[in-house]
Amino acid sequence: MHAEIIAVGDEITSGQTLDTNTQWLSSRHEELGVRVLYQTTVGDELEPMAGVFREAIRRADVVVVTGGLGPTADDLTRQALALATGGELVFDGEVLEKIETIFTCRGRRMPDSNRNQAMFPRGSRVVPNPDGTAPGIVMEIAREAAEPCRFFALPGVPAEMKQMWHQTVSTMIRSFDAGHRVVRHRKIKCFGGGESQIEEMLPDMIRRGRQPRVGITASKTTIILRITAEGATEQECNATIEPTVATIRHCLGNLVFGEGPDELQHAVVRLLLDTNQTLATAEWGSGGLIANWLGSVEEAEGSYLGGLVARDDAALTNTLDVPAELIERHTSLSSEVATAMAENCRRRFNADLGLAIGPFPDLDPAATTPERFHVALATRHGTRSKSYAFVGHPALLRLLSAKRALNLARLDLLKNQPAGGV
Repeated sequence: MHAEIIAVGDEITSGQTLDTNTQWLSSRHEELGVRVLYQTTVGDELEPMAGVFREAIRRADVVVVTGGLGPTADDLTRQALALATGGELVFDGEVLEKIETIFTCRGRRMPDSNRNQAMFPRGSRVVPNPDGTAPGIVMEIAREAAEPCRFFALPGVPAEMKQMWHQTVSTMIRSFDAGHRVVRHRKIKCFGGGESQIEEMLPDMIRRGRQPRVGITASKTTIILRITAEGATEQECNATIEPTVATIRHCLGNLVFGEGPDELQHAVVRLLLDTNQTLATAEWGSGGLIANWLGSVEEAEGSYLGGLVARDDAALTNTLDVPAELIERHTSLSSEVATAMAENCRRRFNADLGLAIGPFPDLDPAATTPERFHVALATRHGTRSKSYAFVGHPALLRLLSAKRALNLARLDLLKNQPAGGV
């Protein structure tokens, strides 16, 4: 059984309002075992809305529309559904009485325009709205050579829509024999390789039609492998997913740093706890981004000792005790300065590890040889530095650079991880 979610409203198509209803509804359908194949947005125009509804009815077993059920002239979902199904709108006196009662309880007179909310396409039924004046609509629409399409129209107000979904709509969809299938997802997080590189390392795993399905996406420089399985029970889905997870971890090795909501900082904190070590940071180019990430992990208390942020050469000397003559001899962009930052940071905080990221060079997209920036990690056994080309989309450079530094610490910690650690 497949579904389509339709969001109605000029405020959405114009970009003035973010459509969160569709995301929420898609997740709820997946929980019921109904795969959402289409998400559509349409403005407040009668003919385009009717056209979108006709196409959705043709290609989806379940259609859920949000928005356009209010009392104003641009609320056209009722009329569009009637037009799409070749019917007419009919008046429901009981619904009007309930709407009038709501206004009476609020001590207000009901405007005449609210009578529109008591009009329904012929053949449809009411989906009760306990807290609003816009009742929903459910309609079963016959199709040639296919099971009927079940069409739901719900208010665009998120609180009302969600309540109506839980109280009425989800139960009805289960009754359509959709709930016998369970859909479960699992996300594997990777860093240190691009999408194409990681796909090459997982032969035949991303192909369409594979079970379980594996999708690959990049989000804020992290690569996410999304595994999706369908089955009769949650246990069956998990059993289907597990061998694929094991294969991914085997093929990708240390490129995998976590699952689900994990970010690199969570992986680093876990490793610090596993190895009973502490970390401090010194940042210039990243402007305290690494400190912010590590400091936001609740479990980091006692393992992440703190960080320093420098913005010029004077701060390196005054705060991190980097000798002025070292900066003058090598420049602040050098690996020598990044190394001194890491070593002095570790010493100042009395930490096991000191992680430093030096200043960023000026970005010159036309340069034939890109400038580089330096990252250094100081431990009780010595210091190592690494340089990276300062290239990429400007909006992601700071984020990517900070993650590269954090990943350097993660990989070093993995060497000292006790057997059986995660």
